[in-house]
Amino acid sequence: MLSLIKTTEELKSFCSEAEKYPYVTIDTEFIRDKSYYAKLCLIQIAFPGDGKNDSTIIDPCEHDLSLEPFYDLLRKQSVIKVFHAARQDLEIFFTTAGVIPDPLFDTQVAAMVCGFGDQVAYETLVNKILNKRLDKSSRFTDWAIRPLSSSQINYALSDVTHLRKIYEFLNNELLEDNRFTWVKEEMDILRNPKTYLVEPDEAWKKIRLRQKDPDFVKIVKALAIFREKEAQKRDVPRGHIIKDDEILRLASSKPKKLQDLNNSRLLSKSTKTGWIADGVMEALKNSDKILIEPFNEPNHIPLSAEQEALIDLLRLLLKLKSSIHNVAVKLIASAKDLEMIARHKEPKVRAIEGWRYEIFGEDALRLKNGEISLSFDKNGLCIK
Repeated sequence: MLSLIKTTEELKSFCSEAEKYPYVTIDTEFIRDKSYYAKLCLIQIAFPGDGKNDSTIIDPCEHDLSLEPFYDLLRKQSVIKVFHAARQDLEIFFTTAGVIPDPLFDTQVAAMVCGFGDQVAYETLVNKILNKRLDKSSRFTDWAIRPLSSSQINYALSDVTHLRKIYEFLNNELLEDNRFTWVKEEMDILRNPKTYLVEPDEAWKKIRLRQKDPDFVKIVKALAIFREKEAQKRDVPRGHIIKDDEILRLASSKPKKLQDLNNSRLLSKSTKTGWIADGVMEALKNSDKILIEPFNEPNHIPLSAEQEALIDLLRLLLKLKSSIHNVAVKLIASAKDLEMIARHKEPKVRAIEGWRYEIFGEDALRLKNGEISLSFDKNGLCIK
């Protein structure tokens, strides 16, 4: 087993060996508390070798190290890149190098199809599949600090060494149950560059609105656009510019002048001074030009009592189907899917397409139309 790879030649040699195998397991360690974009601190990688030189850690903090041999491996079509909960790892590779690994396998997604529950943790799979326990002593390490201790290195490596057996187990389960198509859609989402792009115009949707008055929403959207653009440009966390609750307060108070901003006791000092204050006032000034979706559309009309009751029944049906087919609830249907089924005569949601239609969507529509019902017998919840 190697320690840290610190030179391009060492990395090239390891990746040349790794590409001879059908798959590699990959994980990263990063920090993000003081930046918008994640700062890559470690890359762990392993392949199914002889147990001696088949795993290593790449140190991206070494200034003389080029990661191109690693990125070439990510592009290699003959090698499956295996991750657990891949989204943040892939976001880092995409934002730093414009690379998205392909082909790709996410063991968290696969585990959801194989009966391990929603968003199952890596340590849970290590315990349930391998009957081992992870050492969590280095879990909250600041991975940017050097040198790393041997316990930190071993902890980081365990994220990819155990992953090999987990991948092989889940891969076999999917083959036996003929469920590869069930995970393909999720893998396609992970491979799509749009998954990792945050458009400033869409940033406001992550803020929980207290009201849906059009003028209020326009101000929220204008301030969210300003914040997102500046956070991306300056590479600082959104909250370091202006916090969500401050955006909501400004949308309610609607200050007209800088003095109004300064007089507010509920805003931080940084929000009331300098370039942030200037940006806030500019966003407020131009908020009337912001376009928003009309709130009189069906999706914004409050649910009726009957629709609320139907959603409750759909939740019960979803749990029943999840249990019968041994698939995680969140992979079958989201809360939004259930709402759309309740609202619309012909809902356009994933829950009534493909394999989801077969195990849930068809009966969901039949339940809505009164063709079936749910009841309890001596065996529990059942369909009649």
